[in-house]
Formats: sequence, structure tokens, C-alpha cells
Amino acid sequence: MWRAAERASDPKVMERKMTQMERIRGLSAQDLLMLGIKEMAYVKDIEVDGETAVALFAANGQQIAVMEDRQTAVAAAWQNGLAPMTVH
Repeated sequence: MWRAAERASDPKVMERKMTQMERIRGLSAQDLLMLGIKEMAYVKDIEVDGETAVALFAANGQQIAVMEDRQTAVAAAWQNGLAPMTVH
């Protein structure tokens, strides 16, 4: 059985890791924005007419919905197949 240190020094493993890193570094800003667009919704407090509300945003920053409270926003995300993520 190989130990982790032996696998890490394997040239094929190192080459594969470098190729993956090169692909990641090659992602454009638009590529990064699109990551998770169909899987996640960001939940963020916003101000509407002087009142605090909670908005859902797509991964690319597009506002999806505005709700009265966080619990409703999170429930709406789940009901629409999106994993809610909190933005501070």
C-alpha cells in the first residue's frame, strides 16, 4: 500500500494536479460567475423602502426574489431546488 507522501511525489500525480490547476487558473470571470448558477441561491439582507427584507440572488449576482424574512427566503430556495447560501 502506498503512503500519501509516496503518491504526492509520483510524477503522474503531480502532472495531473498541475493540469487541474492550469484549468482552474484559465477560468474567466464569466465562468466563475456561472459556477453553481443552477444549484445555489445566495441569501442576503437588503433594504426596501426603508425596511429590511431578504433577497435571493443567483450565483451570477442576478436578483431572483425578495422576501419579508430569512426563513421564507430559505424555504423558497429549497422549494425551487436551490441550496441557500448566506452572504454577509
